[in-house]
Amino acid sequence: MQTKFIFVTGGVMSGLGKGVVTSSIAKLLQLSNQRVSCVKIDPYLNYDAGTMNPVAHGEVYVTDDGGECDMDIGNYERFLNQNLKKTHNITTAQIYSSVIEAERRGEYLGACVQIIPHITDEIKKRIHKIAEDEKLDFLVVECGGTVGDIESLPFLEALRQMRLEEGPQSVLFVHVTLAPSLDVVGEQKTKPTQHSVQELRRIGIQPDFMAVRCTEPLLESTKKKISMFTNVTASDVFSCHDVPSIFSVPQILYEQGIVDKIFTKFAKVGMINSAANWDKWNGIVQSMQHKDGEIKIAMVGKYVTLADSYVSVNHALKHAGAKIGKSVSIDWIDSEGINGNVDTLSKYNGILVPGGFGSRGVEGIIKTANYAREKNIPYLGICFGFQLAAVAFGRYVLNYSDANSTELDPNTTHPVVDLLPEQKTLSNLGGTLRLGAHNITIKPNTIASKTYNADHVSRRHRHRYEINTKYLHEFEKNGLVFSAESDNSKRMEMLEIPSHKFYFGVQFHPEFNSRPGFPEESFEAFIRASAS
Repeated sequence: MQTKFIFVTGGVMSGLGKGVVTSSIAKLLQLSNQRVSCVKIDPYLNYDAGTMNPVAHGEVYVTDDGGECDMDIGNYERFLNQNLKKTHNITTAQIYSSVIEAERRGEYLGACVQIIPHITDEIKKRIHKIAEDEKLDFLVVECGGTVGDIESLPFLEALRQMRLEEGPQSVLFVHVTLAPSLDVVGEQKTKPTQHSVQELRRIGIQPDFMAVRCTEPLLESTKKKISMFTNVTASDVFSCHDVPSIFSVPQILYEQGIVDKIFTKFAKVGMINSAANWDKWNGIVQSMQHKDGEIKIAMVGKYVTLADSYVSVNHALKHAGAKIGKSVSIDWIDSEGINGNVDTLSKYNGILVPGGFGSRGVEGIIKTANYAREKNIPYLGICFGFQLAAVAFGRYVLNYSDANSTELDPNTTHPVVDLLPEQKTLSNLGGTLRLGAHNITIKPNTIASKTYNADHVSRRHRHRYEINTKYLHEFEKNGLVFSAESDNSKRMEMLEIPSHKFYFGVQFHPEFNSRPGFPEESFEAFIRASAS
């Protein structure tokens, strides 16, 4: 059966929730027993998200196959509970690089290489390849940015061409806009949506559905007004109003009939409402809305000014709380400001230090890791938090006063964390970290083996530095155990202090393997310890 394509575009401004709408539509199709996946188009000129500042752009999400991707890939994986490949994140740089390389190889037979058809053909080829390789019933494609952005135009043109080539029964456009409610006026305003659709139609795309962001459900009068000015039937204007959890969005869209509408548009007769999966999904969603038994977690990091910098960690903590029937409250604490105020952490049930790079705020993290150890507060260190827990132990237990990572102090006499050997000859920063899923061997009779109930796991990595194995004997002699390793014992992957209530660190990024209803094991163990 030919793959059906749903293209999600956005207008008015960024941050409206195109990724959530995309994920929700895909989830509804999955619940309707369709084989579905998602693609994110990012029009920026970065080849991938690997070198982007998380405070400006949100977290860098890592796939099993080592892609450094936009954070919306994480949304897709969590909603669909399936692993995506890095090819599902398409950027301008990837497209232009491919076309330029083909031109250098002489593949265009002397043609003048242009945006149309060469760039747009490459975009369409990549979208089709995913659909064909994965034998999908539906592919939901989110076009990043907003309509009117110069960098988005080649992508929108490619999507317009696909509508023409595939036919209206194979391609559907969903446009996400905003209907703000001004306090002084007290009504839902439609003008931003009107102008956004006008811009979209100017480049040849007529939306089939409108997904309108608003604080309260769209009024029927508002829907009719939007319909009149956008040429979209009123019943195809969907309210995407505020809800307690993003995982409730599929339900509100379902209740408005979007599944029936999609199948009708695509003439998929007899397949409407065929799912028997709703009870399981709704059970997961409801489990994540516990309000009782609050567990207070301090997340001490470098990028706390934007919650999306650690979005997967935030979700993973919530998944773990839902599993044990507790709510999780997270306070994001800037490690730069904690230096002299480490005692403020005493009010928390658990302390988590997520990943990061660079020297800013490091001393606060080291003091945090040591404070959690001394005060017997449950601690989970991820990547950078794992490495700096080892640094803290080196300073305060082994009495190596200048113990450090060579990333932070190249001249330290006690480099308990050092550059991976294969990194020493590299010059490029982009795409050169140790990336993606690696197999990990867990030592028996350890906290790690009890946590994972396995002797081997596969987890995703993103790091350039590692534990210096020359210090292993000193660490273990003084009570810190490295309980998992990889690459024939060359890399240390987990650490723990058996005498502590829960003191655990991982070199990998467990947050990328956590899903609603299926929390990653280290997060669940951490939250259980914090709740006790």
